[in-house]
Amino acid sequence: MMSRPDFMSKQVIFIESNKKNKLRFRNSNLLLVDENNKILLQHSCHKIFLIFVYGEFSITSILIKKLKKFSISTIFLGYNLKPYFSILPKNRGNFLLRKKQYNNSIDFEIAKHLVENKINNQLSLMKSMRYKTKKEKKNIKNAENNLLQVVNAKNSQDLLGIEGIGSKIFFETYFKNIEFNGRKPRCKSDIFNLLLDIGYYYLFNFIEANLELYGFDTYCGVYHKFFFQRKSLVCDIIEPFRCIIDKRVKKMYSLKQVDENDFGFQNAQFYLKPEFNKKYSRIFLKEILAHKEEIFLFVQSYYRAFMRDKKISEYPKFNLIPDPIINKEGGETNVDSSL
Repeated sequence: MMSRPDFMSKQVIFIESNKKNKLRFRNSNLLLVDENNKILLQHSCHKIFLIFVYGEFSITSILIKKLKKFSISTIFLGYNLKPYFSILPKNRGNFLLRKKQYNNSIDFEIAKHLVENKINNQLSLMKSMRYKTKKEKKNIKNAENNLLQVVNAKNSQDLLGIEGIGSKIFFETYFKNIEFNGRKPRCKSDIFNLLLDIGYYYLFNFIEANLELYGFDTYCGVYHKFFFQRKSLVCDIIEPFRCIIDKRVKKMYSLKQVDENDFGFQNAQFYLKPEFNKKYSRIFLKEILAHKEEIFLFVQSYYRAFMRDKKISEYPKFNLIPDPIINKEGGETNVDSSL
């Protein structure tokens, strides 16, 4: 299993290419070469954790073997930035972990812990808003009362209802200055929902790659239960971290980084024009990587607590630092230099 220092030295790479470019290995280095074998990009395999591949590529069985050998997770993205194929160095040998997953008796308690963490982060973002109307202050109070209901939830349906109420309050309050007609996952009915989906795609795959380090069965969740082809455990662990993308999307609008001309509309859905994929991918990946240590330590602590039958109070929590205040001119104060 990977140590914290090793993980912190690892890189996440976004590769954009076309049908003519190829990925190759040479002396433990990953190369991106063009049709004339000219090297366009070169990275040491020992320093790569995750690769996002956008565009058309030629891959070989040798490439797949090398990716497995160096435990490099590789996600292939369609032109809409939605993942369609992945090569993950699965650690299926941890049978003790998987046995505990299938026979775990405290799934619901862990689920409540994750949902409570998510709502707390949503509350943190709402409270960080500089100017609040009476309605928004009331919404925050309602969200606080809703949070108190988590401990009293009797089953998964109760918990889903509590989470749903919390999210409804959060989106209509935190995104008050954005043209927002409700959160509609995967519908892409507006630019706002499209951006959230793209950000969540990247976050989902980064968290999945972290879970694979320990050998979790990512289809076996504690909150999101078994469903055909759904990686329910990743859906669980992502919940406290969704606020990372929420915060980034609001900042993008506040800093006027979202340009309507970057998007098109077809078949009743918005889409991001291919020439702007790199722009928005870079924004989201930089935000996720600013929290990469916290995500790694959360998954590591979750694994240890799960394997050692720890009390729920000893399971990890992710506490988000709210967005810096945006001034009237659209500038930003106290900006993290990594962004």
